[in-house]
Amino acid sequence: MSQRLTPGEQAPDFTLTDAAGEEVTLSGLRGSRVIVYFYPKASTPGCTTQACDFQDRLERFRADGFEVLGISPDAPAALERFAQKESLGFPLLSDPDHEVAERWGAWGEKKNYGKVYEGLIRSTIVVDADGVVELAQYNVRAKGHVAKLRRDLGLED
Repeated sequence: MSQRLTPGEQAPDFTLTDAAGEEVTLSGLRGSRVIVYFYPKASTPGCTTQACDFQDRLERFRADGFEVLGISPDAPAALERFAQKESLGFPLLSDPDHEVAERWGAWGEKKNYGKVYEGLIRSTIVVDADGVVELAQYNVRAKGHVAKLRRDLGLED
Protein backbone atom coordinates (compact mmCIF):
# COMPACT_ATOMS: atom_id res chain seq x y z
CA MET A 1 0.00 0.00 0.00
CA SER A 2 1.44 3.34 -0.98
CA GLN A 3 1.64 6.17 1.56
CA ARG A 4 -1.36 8.48 1.43
CA LEU A 5 -0.85 12.21 1.23
CA THR A 6 -2.01 14.38 4.10
CA PRO A 7 -2.93 18.06 4.24
CA GLY A 8 0.03 20.35 4.87
CA GLU A 9 2.65 18.29 3.02
CA GLN A 10 4.17 19.22 -0.32
CA ALA A 11 2.46 17.40 -3.20
CA PRO A 12 4.94 15.32 -5.23
CA ASP A 13 5.57 16.96 -8.59
CA PHE A 14 4.94 14.99 -11.75
CA THR A 15 5.12 15.22 -15.51
CA LEU A 16 2.58 13.10 -17.40
CA THR A 17 1.34 12.95 -20.98
CA ASP A 18 -2.17 14.19 -21.71
CA ALA A 19 -4.70 12.90 -24.24
CA ALA A 20 -3.15 15.05 -26.98
CA GLY A 21 0.37 13.79 -26.31
CA GLU A 22 1.48 16.99 -24.54
CA GLU A 23 3.35 16.93 -21.24
CA VAL A 24 1.63 18.42 -18.20
CA THR A 25 3.61 19.19 -15.05
CA LEU A 26 2.01 19.89 -11.68
CA SER A 27 4.62 22.56 -10.88
CA GLY A 28 3.63 24.30 -14.13
CA LEU A 29 0.26 25.05 -12.52
CA ARG A 30 1.70 26.90 -9.50
CA GLY A 31 -0.44 29.92 -8.71
CA SER A 32 -3.67 27.94 -9.21
CA ARG A 33 -5.33 25.54 -6.86
CA VAL A 34 -5.41 22.13 -8.55
CA ILE A 35 -7.86 19.27 -8.12
CA VAL A 36 -6.07 16.05 -9.03
CA TYR A 37 -8.41 13.12 -9.25
CA PHE A 38 -7.41 9.52 -9.91
CA TYR A 39 -9.86 7.19 -11.64
CA PRO A 40 -9.45 3.54 -12.66
CA LYS A 41 -10.43 3.39 -16.34
CA ALA A 42 -11.67 5.76 -19.03
CA SER A 43 -15.08 5.12 -20.60
CA THR A 44 -16.36 2.89 -17.78
CA PRO A 45 -19.70 3.82 -16.15
CA GLY A 46 -18.40 5.13 -12.82
CA CYS A 47 -15.49 6.99 -14.35
CA THR A 48 -17.75 8.54 -16.98
CA THR A 49 -20.18 9.71 -14.28
CA GLN A 50 -17.36 11.28 -12.28
CA ALA A 51 -15.69 12.94 -15.31
CA CYS A 52 -19.02 14.38 -16.50
CA ASP A 53 -19.73 15.73 -13.00
CA PHE A 54 -16.37 17.53 -13.06
CA GLN A 55 -17.13 18.82 -16.57
CA ASP A 56 -20.60 20.05 -15.52
CA ARG A 57 -18.99 22.14 -12.75
CA LEU A 58 -15.75 23.00 -14.55
CA GLU A 59 -16.58 26.67 -15.14
CA ARG A 60 -17.56 27.08 -11.47
CA PHE A 61 -14.32 25.42 -10.35
CA ARG A 62 -12.31 27.72 -12.62
CA ALA A 63 -14.24 30.78 -11.40
CA ASP A 64 -13.26 29.70 -7.87
CA GLY A 65 -9.57 29.51 -8.92
CA PHE A 66 -9.21 25.75 -9.49
CA GLU A 67 -7.82 23.69 -12.34
CA VAL A 68 -8.91 20.05 -12.71
CA LEU A 69 -6.65 17.14 -13.76
CA GLY A 70 -7.82 13.55 -14.18
CA ILE A 71 -5.23 10.76 -13.96
CA SER A 72 -5.64 7.10 -14.92
CA PRO A 73 -3.43 4.24 -16.15
CA ASP A 74 -5.02 4.51 -19.63
CA ALA A 75 -2.94 5.21 -22.74
CA PRO A 76 -3.22 8.71 -24.26
CA ALA A 77 -5.25 7.37 -27.23
CA ALA A 78 -7.91 5.94 -24.87
CA LEU A 79 -7.96 9.23 -22.96
CA GLU A 80 -8.41 11.16 -26.19
CA ARG A 81 -11.39 9.01 -27.21
CA PHE A 82 -12.92 9.41 -23.73
CA ALA A 83 -12.39 13.20 -23.69
CA GLN A 84 -13.89 13.61 -27.17
CA LYS A 85 -16.87 11.33 -26.55
CA GLU A 86 -17.77 13.08 -23.28
CA SER A 87 -16.71 16.62 -24.40
CA LEU A 88 -14.33 17.00 -21.47
CA GLY A 89 -12.61 20.37 -21.22
CA PHE A 90 -9.89 19.52 -18.71
CA PRO A 91 -6.68 17.49 -19.09
CA LEU A 92 -6.75 13.72 -18.72
CA LEU A 93 -3.29 12.39 -17.95
CA SER A 94 -1.78 8.96 -18.62
CA ASP A 95 0.03 7.19 -15.76
CA PRO A 96 0.53 3.73 -17.36
CA ASP A 97 3.05 2.42 -14.82
CA HIS A 98 1.01 3.98 -11.96
CA GLU A 99 4.15 5.66 -10.61
CA VAL A 100 2.32 8.92 -9.83
CA ALA A 101 -0.67 7.07 -8.37
CA GLU A 102 1.70 5.19 -6.06
CA ARG A 103 3.51 8.37 -4.95
CA TRP A 104 0.15 10.05 -4.30
CA GLY A 105 -1.30 7.12 -2.33
CA ALA A 106 -3.87 6.26 -5.00
CA TRP A 107 -2.57 2.76 -5.78
CA GLY A 108 -3.01 -0.17 -3.45
CA GLU A 109 -4.99 -3.16 -2.32
CA LYS A 110 -8.58 -3.36 -3.51
CA LYS A 111 -11.34 -5.90 -3.07
CA ASN A 112 -13.97 -6.73 -5.65
CA TYR A 113 -16.41 -9.61 -5.27
CA GLY A 114 -14.17 -11.15 -2.61
CA LYS A 115 -11.06 -11.01 -4.80
CA VAL A 116 -8.10 -8.99 -3.48
CA TYR A 117 -5.81 -7.30 -5.99
CA GLU A 118 -3.63 -4.23 -6.53
CA GLY A 119 -5.23 -1.38 -8.41
CA LEU A 120 -6.06 2.28 -8.65
CA ILE A 121 -7.99 3.70 -5.69
CA ARG A 122 -10.47 6.37 -6.74
CA SER A 123 -9.02 9.43 -4.99
CA THR A 124 -9.10 13.22 -5.09
CA ILE A 125 -6.33 15.46 -3.82
CA VAL A 126 -6.60 19.25 -3.79
CA VAL A 127 -3.31 21.14 -4.02
CA ASP A 128 -3.05 24.82 -3.11
CA ALA A 129 -1.38 27.52 -5.23
CA ASP A 130 2.00 26.78 -3.58
CA GLY A 131 1.86 23.03 -4.27
CA VAL A 132 0.83 22.01 -0.75
CA VAL A 133 -1.86 19.37 -0.17
CA GLU A 134 -5.01 21.13 1.01
CA LEU A 135 -7.40 18.15 1.04
CA ALA A 136 -6.89 14.42 0.40
CA GLN A 137 -9.81 12.04 -0.07
CA TYR A 138 -9.35 8.33 -0.79
CA ASN A 139 -11.83 5.59 -1.72
CA VAL A 140 -14.33 8.17 -2.94
CA ARG A 141 -17.53 7.19 -4.73
CA ALA A 142 -17.89 8.17 -8.36
CA LYS A 143 -21.51 9.29 -8.06
CA GLY A 144 -22.04 12.43 -5.99
CA HIS A 145 -18.34 12.95 -5.26
CA VAL A 146 -17.95 16.26 -7.10
CA ALA A 147 -20.88 17.86 -5.25
CA LYS A 148 -19.45 16.60 -1.93
CA LEU A 149 -16.00 17.93 -2.88
CA ARG A 150 -17.45 21.39 -3.55
CA ARG A 151 -19.17 21.32 -0.15
CA ASP A 152 -15.95 20.13 1.55
CA LEU A 153 -14.09 23.05 -0.06
CA GLY A 154 -16.77 25.50 1.11
CA LEU A 155 -17.85 26.33 -2.44
CA GLU A 156 -21.39 27.09 -3.59
CA ASP A 157 -22.77 24.41 -5.88
